[in-house]
Amino acid sequence: MYEYAVAWEWIALAVRWLHVVTAIAWIGSSFYFIALDLGLVNRPHLPPGAYGEEWQVHGGGFYHIQKYLVAPATMPEHLTWFKWESYATWLSGFAMLCLVYYGGAELFLIDRQVLDVSALTAIAISLASLALGWILYDLLCKSPLGRNTWGLMILLYILLVAMAWGYTQVFTGRAAFLHLGAFTATIMSANVFFIIIPNQKIVVADLIAGRTPDPRYGVIAKQRSLHNNYLTLPVIFFMLSNHYPLAFATAFNWIIAALVFLMGVTIRHWFNTTHARKGRPTWTWLATTILFILIIWLSTVPKVLTGETAGAAPAPVFQKFASDAHFPAVRDVVSSRCSMCHAAEPVWEGLHAAPRDVVLDSDAAIARHAREIYLQAARSHAMPPGNLTGVTPDERQLLTAWYESAVSQGDAR
Repeated sequence: MYEYAVAWEWIALAVRWLHVVTAIAWIGSSFYFIALDLGLVNRPHLPPGAYGEEWQVHGGGFYHIQKYLVAPATMPEHLTWFKWESYATWLSGFAMLCLVYYGGAELFLIDRQVLDVSALTAIAISLASLALGWILYDLLCKSPLGRNTWGLMILLYILLVAMAWGYTQVFTGRAAFLHLGAFTATIMSANVFFIIIPNQKIVVADLIAGRTPDPRYGVIAKQRSLHNNYLTLPVIFFMLSNHYPLAFATAFNWIIAALVFLMGVTIRHWFNTTHARKGRPTWTWLATTILFILIIWLSTVPKVLTGETAGAAPAPVFQKFASDAHFPAVRDVVSSRCSMCHAAEPVWEGLHAAPRDVVLDSDAAIARHAREIYLQAARSHAMPPGNLTGVTPDERQLLTAWYESAVSQGDAR
């Protein structure tokens, strides 16, 4: 049923909203505690076992916070855990991955010019990569190499760059960046679920049992938390990048991803150093600016990788849209109203790439994007923006009739 497309869109919006809200909560608490930890001051009057304290003012009141490097002498009556922000962010993000990229694998996940695989194979590669990434990372952390914090960070960077390249050899550019974000976020959330929280629970159990907690559990958790801190900003970039084809739809997209990870380090280094009251390393902003300029240059050098060739036939799942009786008229509407922007080389002033990498310059491409055309230009007036090209009500009715007629022939959507 064609109404399925509308319902699916609203479900995707609801899950995306949940994902953004939970991500704000997780990232906010993570950044807060990193800043708090780095700003702690060790004073003589602190209780036994306390590492440092911090005075803060917010919301009309003052807060006096003390940190125990291992644990206090006795278990407090109430203990607040910060874990569900991470879990909910990953779960909602995975739900988005399933809804958008697994549910729409033929459109968003697979680029047959990159790798000709079935939807099930592509999904299997996606799932396996997320699991394998955590396993490799965790093994590195638990190996002798894990004792060298910065050496381990370099190895992690190499792993992430390798995955960036690997994803671009399998998926669409958009899906490659999204998966790189999911790959990194999986490591971060798994750090919380498998390492940080369990280690804290061991310490709590020792306190309850009257045992002296082992400080190594806190050291391990702190290392994983530091990794999460430096990975957060790149993850946000990759999650936002699907709206910007110049970031992902280029031959050098994996190099752009590698530079984004470096920008995450330089930006967080400035904040971490500042919060630790060790000065303000302004060189990091110069380095970040240079990296960003390099990214801009790389994004404009090559041609767009993704998109159907002019003579390509629609994939079987989209064939109904191309063979529908309305299609010749639809092709004319799309050509006259949409192709000036949604082309491999847009002619609309100021556009260097098709918006969201949606290219509508062939029958196959129009058929592939039938659902998006239906939602954006038929059932709503979202496209074109401000109706700049003057799509008429009759033309929108034609687009509606085309999609609904094709869907009514079977289960295509």
